[in-house]
Amino acid sequence: MSRLETLQQQVVAVLGPEVIVTVALDEITVVIAADRWEETCLKLRDEPSLRFESCVDLCGVDYSTYGVGRVGEVSQAELKPAARFAVVAHLLSIKHNWRIRVRTFASNDDFPVLDSLVKVWPSVNWFEREAFDLFGIVFEGHPDLRRILTDYGFIGHPFRKDFPVYGNVEMRYDPEAGRVIYQPVSIEPRENIPRIIREDGYGVGR
Repeated sequence: MSRLETLQQQVVAVLGPEVIVTVALDEITVVIAADRWEETCLKLRDEPSLRFESCVDLCGVDYSTYGVGRVGEVSQAELKPAARFAVVAHLLSIKHNWRIRVRTFASNDDFPVLDSLVKVWPSVNWFEREAFDLFGIVFEGHPDLRRILTDYGFIGHPFRKDFPVYGNVEMRYDPEAGRVIYQPVSIEPRENIPRIIREDGYGVGR
C-alpha cells in the first residue's frame, strides 16, 4: 500500500464517511461541512495517526464562474459547486511527513461566514485576514479581522469574480491640494479576451 493510500484510509477512519475525500495528481483533498470546519480541523491536528501540526497556507476561492467555457461532455451545472465561496487550507504533518488539502464552502453566498481556525493554528491569522480582505469571507472568532492588503478606505473585495478589472476608484497626487485624492477610474474599459479563444475576425472593424 502506498503512503497516499495509507493517508487516505487514516483520514476516512478518523473523520468518518460523511467527509468527501478525493485523490488527484497525488494529492488528497478533504471537503468538510461548514458547521464542522473547526471541529474537524482540530481532529486533523490532534489525532496521533494524522498529526497535521501546521497550516502552511489558507486562501479563499470564488467559484461563481467555475466551469464557464469548458468544452466537453460535462456541463457547467455539473462542475459548479452548490455554494459560491470556499476556503482552502493546506496542512503539513511534520511528524509523518504528510500533506493534505482541506476545503469547506460558506453556506451564504451574499454574506459568507465561517469559523476562524486561529485557535487551531495561530499561523492562519494573516491568511484569514487576506481572505476577508480579498473575498469578503468573514471568519467568526478571529481576534483582529480587518483588511491587510487594500487601503483603509477601499470599497469591495478585489478577488471576487464580479469585481471590475480596473476597480472603482483611482488615486493620484494633487499638487494644488497638496495631498493624495481619490477619484473615479479614468481608464476606459477594453475587451480582454485571450487570443486562444477569440472568434474569427476579432477586432476587425472595431
